[in-house]
Amino acid sequence: MTTFSIRLDDTVFKRLNKLAEKTRRTKTSFIREMIEQALDEYEEAYVALDRLNDKNARYLMTEELEKELGL
Repeated sequence: MTTFSIRLDDTVFKRLNKLAEKTRRTKTSFIREMIEQALDEYEEAYVALDRLNDKNARYLMTEELEKELGL
């Protein structure tokens, strides 16, 4: 596992510390979880953006999609 350091605003650090104390979890576990969730969201957003920018993309109306799926 790789280690790296970040700088946090004092207010953010205090909030994180308070949350860790209340939940008896480590600050690291929260930061790791937040980064993983944010990465998932960013990756999904960029995939969607790539698809929207695809000049050869085929777009279907709801009725067309339902017909293709046999719904």
